[in-house]
Amino acid sequence: MPQTILIVDDERRMVSLLQSYLQQEGYHVVTAFNGSEALKAARAEPPDLVVLDIMMPEMNGYEFMREHRAERDTPIIMLTAKVEDEDKIIGLELGADDYVTKPFKPRELMARVRNVLRRAGKNEPKGQSLKVLDISLDRDTREVTVDGRSIDLTPSEFDLLAALMTSPGRVFSRLDLLDVIQGVRYEGYERTIDTHIKNLRAKVEENPRKPGRIETVYGVGYRLRKS
Repeated sequence: MPQTILIVDDERRMVSLLQSYLQQEGYHVVTAFNGSEALKAARAEPPDLVVLDIMMPEMNGYEFMREHRAERDTPIIMLTAKVEDEDKIIGLELGADDYVTKPFKPRELMARVRNVLRRAGKNEPKGQSLKVLDISLDRDTREVTVDGRSIDLTPSEFDLLAALMTSPGRVFSRLDLLDVIQGVRYEGYERTIDTHIKNLRAKVEENPRKPGRIETVYGVGYRLRKS
């Protein structure tokens, strides 16, 4: 079955253009023109990925992400005309996996879609399980447990944790980790990684303000504690 992409944008010409490109790539496309419509569409036909505009009437992209993230961990690519880094950071903090700034080339977005779906586990290597400290990660099922407690991670958070668990004790620079989540490398900056790590810590640490598992190496990057 083809993978389902939900496009959410109040610009109907943009929706039509993206729908055409995605259908040519073989995806099944569902459309919505504001966040409220998108929530209904996502509940009726859960998508494999959401391409989401931020500035929309009735319910904007940020509000949609808050609502949708409470129900599902669907990968999300933001479309934004805003150029301020802080606006992108807000989206990443709400769980977006990547972003594209308008105007953009459709081919760039298609590449981002393929990359985010790949990272979501569509072409994940099989038979790989990792266990470090009290964290267990299964690449086959995309399941993660911490001290026996199951946690839900976005594709970017999962990939970052998997990288850290592959080499516990190794210090990964922010550029190293940007390479892990390739979707943002074209516009990558250090705060992108910091935001994803902040979100990851909120899920794997008892007290995110006093990290015990994921350590900051100031001036360099991050590492997962060995023991």
